[in-house]
Amino acid sequence: FTMHIRCTLLLTSVFLLFSRADAYFGYGVVRCLFTSKDDVVYLAQLYFNKVLQGQYNSTLGKYVGYTEKMKEIADELNKNQRFLEQEKKNEQKCRTNVPLVFDVLSRPVEPTVKLRLAESPESEHPGMLMCSAYNFYPKQIKLTWLRDGKEATSNVTSTDELPNGNWLYQIHSYLEIIPKPGENISCMVEHASLMEPKFYDWGKTILETDSKYQRPES
Repeated sequence: FTMHIRCTLLLTSVFLLFSRADAYFGYGVVRCLFTSKDDVVYLAQLYFNKVLQGQYNSTLGKYVGYTEKMKEIADELNKNQRFLEQEKKNEQKCRTNVPLVFDVLSRPVEPTVKLRLAESPESEHPGMLMCSAYNFYPKQIKLTWLRDGKEATSNVTSTDELPNGNWLYQIHSYLEIIPKPGENISCMVEHASLMEPKFYDWGKTILETDSKYQRPES
């Protein structure tokens, strides 16, 4: 299982500096970057007006400055054993938490799927079906519309996988329709959390409750 993840674990400080005409903004960020449980880099970075001024890099084991002033400060920090020891402790915290993150992210989360009818008043089609998958992980997923068991490719639109902001995603697929008597329309969902594709039948979920599109009784 391989991934490339960039995690911002902690915003350490935020401060504003003012001059007569302008406001200057500086902030510090601690980052834990990793591509595997063993490949971990701890960074403590200082920005000023969105420009990186200097950082402690665990790979180098020291603070590095990128401006003349920060180079002077970096030299002083690198002579401070208490500072270096504290940064090494922070690096160890980073390494301790990485396996926990991998454990969470290595578990697929099954999507919650909802199939519903959306009106399409501006279209020549009388209705639009919407198949939505919520709260799934990993990001890769496939939604396929089937009409009487055959893939529908026309009048189909879909969103990209949209991040929820909590490692989970959602996606929505739309099918413009002119219902036909006896036709079976389904949304097929394929995802890493599923042993096999799951089918959601529009006829069972919508037609039985929406009189506008109910199938005629035989």
